[in-house]
Amino acid sequence: MPFMRVAVVSDIHGNLSALEAVIADLRAVSPDLVVQGGDLVGSGSRPAEVIDLVRDLQWPGVFGNTDEMLWAPERLTDVLKSPQLHALRKVLLEDVVPATLRAIGHERLAWLRQLPAIWSAGGLSVVHASPSTVWRAPMPDAADEEFETTYGSLGGRAVVYGHIHRPFVRRLATFTIANSGSVSLSYDGDPRASYAVIDDAGITIRRISYDVEEEISRLLADGYPQADWLARILQTGRYVPPAD
Repeated sequence: MPFMRVAVVSDIHGNLSALEAVIADLRAVSPDLVVQGGDLVGSGSRPAEVIDLVRDLQWPGVFGNTDEMLWAPERLTDVLKSPQLHALRKVLLEDVVPATLRAIGHERLAWLRQLPAIWSAGGLSVVHASPSTVWRAPMPDAADEEFETTYGSLGGRAVVYGHIHRPFVRRLATFTIANSGSVSLSYDGDPRASYAVIDDAGITIRRISYDVEEEISRLLADGYPQADWLARILQTGRYVPPAD
């Protein structure tokens, strides 16, 4: 398949309001293909609707860590084992995982489970975090050597990942590495949705405004677990830990 214009849309986290704003922008960008980069669900008001829309649009893609934790909750204990992460582990295990499972049902869960860990075509590879795990990935200021060690085995001209909710683009010696940022729950101080566009000219990051307060209102109205905590992240575009 020739290298064409591809959009990578990652870390939607059940936020249909943000996803719909991104889809509206995609109509103007007109990519040949949209690939979803995982974390379709978790910490958003409408996970079932997000899954259904992505399936209707027939976007290929990968699973992320907040998808995997639904069928492998023990991974939370393995990965988030430090005392500093106790509150986050507790919120995810006791609140977010059960709420998401109730919302999406067995059939959507089965669909999430069949997604691959790596998507590759036309010189582009997409993973959620890294090829070996959906839980850990380099930060934007990592050394070139860390990126090359983590992603070099994928080959091709470009690698795009999500997970860290901080978009960037860096040209390395043999390939370009980029983070698409997140559709929801940005951590870089900009609450707008983020996604990446890849074509022969390079990789660009697009930031899209959406109705953040609508998503917060839905979380609060639905009694979503830890809605106040999620609202602070959505409004500020900064990660804050949940209250212990």
